[in-house]
Amino acid sequence: MLIVLDIDLHCHSTCSDGTLQPADLIRRAAARGVDVLALTDHDTLDGLALARDAAQAVGMHFIPGVEISVTWRAQTIHVVGLDIDPSAPQLVEGLHTVRRDRLERAHRMSEALAAVGIPDVLSGALALANNPGLLSRTHFARHLVQRGVVADISQAFQHYLVPGKPGYVPHDWSALNTAVQWICAAGGRAVLAHPGRYNLSAGALDALLVDFRLAGGAAIEVITGSHAVDDYHRFEHIARHYGLFASRGSDFHGPGEGNSDFGELPHLPPSLQPVWHDWEVAG
Repeated sequence: MLIVLDIDLHCHSTCSDGTLQPADLIRRAAARGVDVLALTDHDTLDGLALARDAAQAVGMHFIPGVEISVTWRAQTIHVVGLDIDPSAPQLVEGLHTVRRDRLERAHRMSEALAAVGIPDVLSGALALANNPGLLSRTHFARHLVQRGVVADISQAFQHYLVPGKPGYVPHDWSALNTAVQWICAAGGRAVLAHPGRYNLSAGALDALLVDFRLAGGAAIEVITGSHAVDDYHRFEHIARHYGLFASRGSDFHGPGEGNSDFGELPHLPPSLQPVWHDWEVAG
């Protein structure tokens, strides 16, 4: 009988903007039926050792990963690195630069929100961050909810933290080809994260995928908590058209947050070549 593994290659812990400690994250995933998990915190490798040890304790196959913020044509795009070497110097040094820039952006976001009558947001967001160097829009959103400015995280983003809204601050991250190079230098595979979230025109998406492939990108997320069902079918066709491996991940941040918990996603369509096709977990 063919055994289909539950493979989740995108989630976050308190080392970036998740709400669960790495070990607790692993235990939740295992309890909900995940067989293989990648921790892909934003721009940091800090939680990987703890997650690896916890995965070993529960008999789960663990994949070290990261999610890197990049700027492509003035737009923020996320690239996931999978099966990386967390000690690779080029990756470690590159992420240090990204984290430094994150804190600078956080100060500017707080100033922008103060200008529209919401003061001291930075201190509130910092109080919710386990790692101050990885302060993100999600921490700002949680603080705005906690403070009663909005009802939930979705409203916080919709009204304050997306382009065109008062708390959004445009920022230049690392270049797309640079981030992919860091991942490849660490022995990993670069995956374009949740492409349906970027609201790109067909032409812009085509240009992004071409640039991503030229940079050394290998895969695209098809099944993800950030995609609707229609997106699953759309990016199934796109993955085949561009010759990209397919990835799958909940983009889990915490219980009750986002669109998908561990163990809830459909499996990849059989027409696609999984990003893990040549890993030990594939057998």
